[in-house]
Amino acid sequence: MRIGDLARRTGVSVRSLRYYEEQGLLTSTRTASGQRTYTEDDVGRVRLLRRLYDAGLTSSAIAAVLPCVDAPGAAQTDTAWERMVAEREKLDSHIGDLLHTRDALDELIAVNRHYRQALAG
Repeated sequence: MRIGDLARRTGVSVRSLRYYEEQGLLTSTRTASGQRTYTEDDVGRVRLLRRLYDAGLTSSAIAAVLPCVDAPGAAQTDTAWERMVAEREKLDSHIGDLLHTRDALDELIAVNRHYRQALAG
């Protein structure tokens, strides 16, 4: 199937599909005229990539996890698991930072609210 067909079947933009190829996450074959073609298996691959991206993984993290999918084995599974745990820890840290920032903003809003009420009253 051609790239536009894959995009329609997966709900992923053509631009994203090209990006996945640039990152080595997806491969295609080329016709004599240079057009990309994909297999039916690539539909599942793209859907998996979307799930991994939606889980917050970066393309480099996904590239580290994919060997577990492509050639399952104990070593690949352990590496994938370790990478996902590390990504989750980074996410937890980022969430903590965001919560701290939100709390600081809430304090500023409260101070501003009291100041505005004092001016109005």
